[in-house]
Amino acid sequence: MQETIYIKNMVCNRCIASVLDIFNAEDYVVESVELGKVIATKGAKSSFKNLSKMLTQIGFEVIANKTDTLIEQLKVAIIHKIENGETAHIFQALAKEFGKTETALSKLFSKSEGVTLEKYTINLKIEKVKEYIQLGQLNFSEIAYSLNYKTSSHLARQFKTVTGMSMSDYKNLENWDRKTLDQIV
Repeated sequence: MQETIYIKNMVCNRCIASVLDIFNAEDYVVESVELGKVIATKGAKSSFKNLSKMLTQIGFEVIANKTDTLIEQLKVAIIHKIENGETAHIFQALAKEFGKTETALSKLFSKSEGVTLEKYTINLKIEKVKEYIQLGQLNFSEIAYSLNYKTSSHLARQFKTVTGMSMSDYKNLENWDRKTLDQIV
């Protein structure tokens, strides 16, 4: 019987590969896998308990309740929107996508994660800025434009507030300090 299993902290392609390896090792037949979600069928030797234990050992967690599932889906949706440059009116789009008001999503997220939805989104965007800076393919104005900031000075202020340094200072660092997406809260 096919089942959908939601997994916390599964937010990048490396995560997908790691999770897929564990599902295969536990004799699950994986139908599809995407960020935060696996659709699979148990094999004859499958053990959900072992699967959960193995996932926990490498920093993931099987999500068992609806609220946590919604929060994880919300995180994945935000990551997708940032990756695809769809950050204009992001909270309105999320509210429509999840069939809830912006206020309801924000309250639910804050209660669950201990940080506002806006702050979480800003932190993700700042990590994306760091990635763009490291790639060196866009100037600061182009980075601001790609993430739908009204001005590059707004991005610069936000970057400094979050990181404690200017984008130029960050660009000149020898050891870039970046968080993986699953570490952002």
